[in-house]
Amino acid sequence: MQEPVSVREVMNREFIGASESDKLLETTELLVRENEPSAVVLRGNEPIGVLSTRDVLGYFVSKASPDSATVSDAMTETVPSLSPDAGLPEARDRMAAWDTEWAVVVEEGEPLGTLTGNDILSTARLESETTERVEDREPVATPGRNGATEDSFDEQGICSACGTLTRSLASFNGQLLCPDCRDV
Repeated sequence: MQEPVSVREVMNREFIGASESDKLLETTELLVRENEPSAVVLRGNEPIGVLSTRDVLGYFVSKASPDSATVSDAMTETVPSLSPDAGLPEARDRMAAWDTEWAVVVEEGEPLGTLTGNDILSTARLESETTERVEDREPVATPGRNGATEDSFDEQGICSACGTLTRSLASFNGQLLCPDCRDV
């Protein structure tokens, strides 16, 4: 029997870290420039909070002077965290219970990376995948509107490289890739 895929195998090892005293505008500019939804707020190496784009928007809408604001003024003080050795089903369930789209991966009190819902979705097929390619499977027809049949969403997945929803995924170097990304 195959071991479940662990958080360590699919987590993002690069993340944005911020200090409590960093300027909120500068940190927001960094999030926008790096196209990241959130930053891990650190005190030394210890994660003490998160700053999401939602936190920033909430602060800017409710407060008058963002020029002097710091990260600590807008951050959320709870840190949704996971062990790198947790399996993806456990991570998915815990993130759903916390109602969060991402979590910090922490080992011995230090952040190793982040895990997003998209990471889980794009790699969920790794647990059941052997050498069979999704495009080689028979399509599953399900009843649609007016009794017509349509393809099931069970046969679709998200490409790890470009994020496209497709039926033609294949495992390549630990990632599920669509035909366009496999050709690159």
